[in-house]
Amino acid sequence: MRIISLMVRRELYAYLLSPLGYAIVAAVLGLHGLLFNVTLMTGEAHSFEVLQGFFFQSSGFVSAVAVLISMRLFAEDRQTGNEVLLLQSAATEWQIVLGKFLGGYLFLCLYLLLTTYMPVLVLVNGKVTAGHIGAGYLGLVLLGSAVLAIGTLASALVSSQLLAAVLGAAMTVALFVCWMIAGKVEGPLGEIIGYLDLMDAHFRSFSSGVVKTSTVVYYLSLTYMALLSTTAVLAARRWRG
Repeated sequence: MRIISLMVRRELYAYLLSPLGYAIVAAVLGLHGLLFNVTLMTGEAHSFEVLQGFFFQSSGFVSAVAVLISMRLFAEDRQTGNEVLLLQSAATEWQIVLGKFLGGYLFLCLYLLLTTYMPVLVLVNGKVTAGHIGAGYLGLVLLGSAVLAIGTLASALVSSQLLAAVLGAAMTVALFVCWMIAGKVEGPLGEIIGYLDLMDAHFRSFSSGVVKTSTVVYYLSLTYMALLSTTAVLAARRWRG
């Protein structure tokens, strides 16, 4: 546990002390706020619809931030040569992966915390329920976890941060458009592809203020499988020496 804690602090400090981390958060948060005000706060929609639209928009921004955060987790170590020291340390693969993931995840949660002023604006100008806000943010937390885990896997597979971002984004987009593919495929295969969809099949219920156990299980399972795959990648690299 101590090793994981040290890894988490190391990764979190790397984001907090890096201008790039603040630049990513500031740029995406600025775009997020601008889109929210231009598309949702200028109309005459009911508060429920505005809040639903906010969470729907936020899913894309949170996914983008998660990919950008995760791109450096392992790729940077390979670029700088620190991966050799990391793999030769006493830390197990699981400890390394979990420590890096949790460090990035805490920074992602910081971004989510900074977005809370937007639901507050909806609350000031209308009526919203705490349950709807709670369900929406639970969905964003789970979605961010899954995308960050996917990005972590991408970062472990390549040696370039840019390639890690591209690969992580490609895998995430593929899961976002599964509903489109599922509509073209009939039978059990189409149902399986549809179930893999990150947005339409799962997150949409959270944006409406509804929490489904099956959806929570989906996001947690996706996170676990991506981190497990990352662990396997590290184990294979350590075995090759």
